[in-house]
This record gives sequence, C-alpha cells and structure tokens, in this order.
Amino acid sequence: MKRIAQAALLALATGIAGLASAEVAVIVNPGAAKAPSQSEVANIFLGKDKSLTGIDQKDWNPTKEKFYSAVTSKNEAQLKSYWSGLVFTGKGQPLSSVADDAAVVAKVAGDASAIGYVDAAAVNDQVKVLFTLP
Repeated sequence: MKRIAQAALLALATGIAGLASAEVAVIVNPGAAKAPSQSEVANIFLGKDKSLTGIDQKDWNPTKEKFYSAVTSKNEAQLKSYWSGLVFTGKGQPLSSVADDAAVVAKVAGDASAIGYVDAAAVNDQVKVLFTLP
C-alpha cells in the first residue's frame, strides 16, 4: 500500500512539474496581415496598440502567468492594478477574455485581426504560431 501511495505522489509531482514547464504559444489567424514583434505583442495586451485585437484568458492560470510575466513583465497583481488605473482615468478597458485555450484558438481562428496566447499543446492548424515562450 505504501508503494502505491509513493507512486501516486510521484505521478502527481511529475504532472505538476509538467504543467509548470509547458510552453506558451502566441497565436494569430493565418490570414493576419501583420505579424507583430514580441514588444508589439506586449503593447497589444496592455491596450497601447490597437492594430490587433488581443484575446485574453479569463482566469489566472499557469499559461496566463507565463505569458504576462515573459511578455509584459507583469504579475497578476500588477496587471490588475494597471487595468484599474486605465479604467479609472477613462484611458482604457481590459481586453475581451474567454474561458480557456480552446476558446482562444476558436476566437483567433475566426477573426483575422485577433491575437492570443495558449498552451502550445492547444495549437492546431487553424492558427499560426508567432513565437513560443519556454
């Protein structure tokens, strides 16, 4: 029984470590006229650049954490504070958000002006990967 518990714990730890190390893919519609750089992607997701429509994920999750940390250098609290300031001053509104990776892929696949981020495992042939974050 003890060996089974140890094996289950090891499997759980390995699974959690795998989640933490998953790559994040920044995706656009294959028909997108523009392929932005990483700094332009940061500006899109901070509401400073309106050339593409950023599709955000609703809940804070490992994919969202990795994306915002790498691309905008902001964590959850900093991002909430940033958007609160823009909303309060009337200078901006948070991006539209969807439930999960599958919803981001569907939204980006259906809109040539959309850009999003997903776990790299969620990418399919309906979207184009701009770059990945390890």
